[in-house]
Amino acid sequence: MSLDSFKSRQTLTAGGQTVTVYNLLEAEKNGLQGVSKLPYSLKVLLENLLRHEDAKTVHKADIEAMSTWAKERTSTQEIAYRPARVLMQDFTGVPAVVDLAAMRDGIVALGGDAEKINPLNPVDLVIDHSVMIDEFGNPRAFQMNVDREYERNMERYTFLKWGQKAFNNFRVVPPGTGICHQVNVEYLAQVVWTDEQDGETIAYPDTLVGTDSHTTMVNGMAVLGWGVGGIEAEAAMLGQPISMLIPEVVGFKLTGEMVEGTTATDLVLKVVQMLREKGVVGKLVEFYGDGLDRLPLPDRATIANMAPEYGATCGFFPIDDETLRYMHMSGRSEERIKLVEEYAKTCGFWRDDSVEPIFTDTLELDMGTIRAAISGPKRPQDFVALTEASSAFKKEMAETFKRPLNKEVPVDGEDYAMSSGKVVIASITSCTNTSNPYVMIGAGLVARKAREKGLDRKPWVKTSLAPGSKVVSEYLEAAGLQDDLDAIGFNLVGYGCTTCIGNSGPLQEEISKAINDGDLVATSVLSGNRNFEGRISPDVRANYLASPPLVVAYALAGDMNMDLTREPIGQDKDGNDVYLKDIWPTQAEISHLVHQTVTREAFQSKYAEVFEGDEKWQGVETTDSQTYDWPPASTYVQNPPYFKDMSKEPGKISDIENARVMAILGDMITTDHISPAGAFKETTPAGQYLTERQVPVREFNSYGSRRGNHEIMMRGTFANIRIKNEMLDNVEGGYTLGPDGEKTSIYEAAMAWKEQGVPLVVFGGEQYGAGSSRDWAAKGTNLLGVKAVIAESFERIHRSNLVGMGVIPFEFTGDDSRKSLNLKGDEIVSIHGLSGDLKPRQNVKATIEYPDGTKKEIELLCRIDTEVEIEYVEHGGVLHYVLRNLAAAA
Repeated sequence: MSLDSFKSRQTLTAGGQTVTVYNLLEAEKNGLQGVSKLPYSLKVLLENLLRHEDAKTVHKADIEAMSTWAKERTSTQEIAYRPARVLMQDFTGVPAVVDLAAMRDGIVALGGDAEKINPLNPVDLVIDHSVMIDEFGNPRAFQMNVDREYERNMERYTFLKWGQKAFNNFRVVPPGTGICHQVNVEYLAQVVWTDEQDGETIAYPDTLVGTDSHTTMVNGMAVLGWGVGGIEAEAAMLGQPISMLIPEVVGFKLTGEMVEGTTATDLVLKVVQMLREKGVVGKLVEFYGDGLDRLPLPDRATIANMAPEYGATCGFFPIDDETLRYMHMSGRSEERIKLVEEYAKTCGFWRDDSVEPIFTDTLELDMGTIRAAISGPKRPQDFVALTEASSAFKKEMAETFKRPLNKEVPVDGEDYAMSSGKVVIASITSCTNTSNPYVMIGAGLVARKAREKGLDRKPWVKTSLAPGSKVVSEYLEAAGLQDDLDAIGFNLVGYGCTTCIGNSGPLQEEISKAINDGDLVATSVLSGNRNFEGRISPDVRANYLASPPLVVAYALAGDMNMDLTREPIGQDKDGNDVYLKDIWPTQAEISHLVHQTVTREAFQSKYAEVFEGDEKWQGVETTDSQTYDWPPASTYVQNPPYFKDMSKEPGKISDIENARVMAILGDMITTDHISPAGAFKETTPAGQYLTERQVPVREFNSYGSRRGNHEIMMRGTFANIRIKNEMLDNVEGGYTLGPDGEKTSIYEAAMAWKEQGVPLVVFGGEQYGAGSSRDWAAKGTNLLGVKAVIAESFERIHRSNLVGMGVIPFEFTGDDSRKSLNLKGDEIVSIHGLSGDLKPRQNVKATIEYPDGTKKEIELLCRIDTEVEIEYVEHGGVLHYVLRNLAAAA
């Protein structure tokens, strides 16, 4: 029970029920000064502290630090935050459940009770990352892709169904339902959460963490949430609070309104560019201003979704009338909606533009200045106005890819040739945009107008439509637009992430051969949030993010060299030129169909049996047991080695002595570079592992689908086909120098060093670990024997994941960098000052010994940021910390 130092606890009656709340405005009256002017996102954290104030994890000083923040707009105070629930998807969820199953084995080995390993907070896992686009462009595509998904993933699904039975508070949304973030926004999120405690109902802001970086999408409906690694999420679901510093909050003021011909995608791509330039890593972004009055919730969700792309912990929108309107439209109960309104207005969470919150810093955007745009070819922040797209691509060809534009390679059996710039993938994919009826209806109308004029996709373009929920299909069919999309190749291929996560499936074999034989730069256009190197397809080097209507347009044009704003996109039935403006719908046309077809009844019917699944899911058989019977021959699920022979007591952090360099990496090394999610070949270490076990290449699936098997994931770490290790000249892929000085795979070199008992370090540049929240980027680093990662700066989630796996992140100080130190990879590195009384964010000494015997001493910032994180590293990781504590409490 809370101590309630500031007398914030009171009762509230709304929606036919009486609830207990912790009212920030009452706390302010009782001495917590200035908190009514806090950003709304920090108010959510403050309420969390008030509700959990006790003698163990939350102290009065933590709460008072929020009042101090209101004066100073920043803080160094560490707080313990307890989210209400956890959200997972299957790529990150399978290894998380593997860890929980391994922890059950581990606690039994320590003399504890397996039942101690159980989620204390609600956990929802949505299976959305496994469907691949094997079949496309025909009416059979959806069913054939689903059938193939079950063939590939039955071992994983059997394991997840066991977890659903074995663990409390754990629900699974079956395959073929939707994308986790869209299901969260459309169904799971409640805005205000309620719990029964000691005979009373407690109401408080809905909050969560998720094992996917785009968990931030739900901030569009005023639910505070962000992505964490699976290891941190596991700790949270087992009752461990999330240790964090009170963050800075950047206010982003939106004014004006969108103009004709622009979309929420164009807006968010501009927001990403602006915030990346601003620098918001580790900070919250909160949107405010009268522009919110003209920003529908689906548009807000699109902006919130891409918080990882602009580097922020999240992008938050407060509760207002639009929140309530969306809750009603999406089928939430009227009682819940009334509770949300009354709670928000009573407790200080209702958006009030008459009182501007206090922010650490601000920036502003007039939405009337937004124009159609794309982003690419390698990063989401690389904003390109549509009017400049073709010229920008030609510049990239000359300066980045350094390849000729006019080289043509015939395609066997076809009457066309491939050349650089040809669009070979056009995919309406990802919850980022398929959650937004305005852009989806817009895409359907572009397809309708194109069909009416006799236009079709170019024959070399692989087209696909993968909505984030079945509701999208409901309104597209109700509007008659699915037929139009089908007619130009955008048939339904599945309900899942598909192309956005790298599950674009194979290109036509002859097209793939022409691209690779000619060393061409093929392109993709997708309505997703990520376009990192090597992510979308191994055959595609240039990837562009765009709105769904523009994805359709590029499928019709088929070439990134074409200027869609000036050149004809094709010819009609009579041979007349057709321009983009001729098939682009008006805002009025789009709004009319949205209001006509996106209904409350559609949401209620499609989510009525969301956890039931189809006959295939219902037919998955599993066993009833507290611990998992690990199948020894499985290539999908294996018992990981983390807790093997674990002692009952933790160790101490040791200095790193005489480490060798495994990789020297550049700027913006993403978690896709470190731990790729897509397909791999038989020649890779992971492919060789499967081949040795008689798994045919056709059954390899992807790295993402095999995250339950540490043997494959170790071999896949730093194995992205586009990663460049600066220890080697002009080499792409996961290679390094082994102990013998010869080029070899990073996995083989790491195992050779490990056999000699030699620790390893990795060097990096700026924004190391950007992108997905995937914990395997840290787990794989750990299992390869890497003790430290030394970079110029870290992205938030990956830094936390490294600490959670016992790998210490360090940042260069002063003017030092991998380049200034002239590192080649043949140096010996020692780091001192770790043993003894290490403090959070302490500077330590490192010595670099060069091959000629000279030594250079530098200072590094140790990025173990909090006292709790020091304990995590002492234990060998956060899961070891939790496991020992649970065993000791048995």
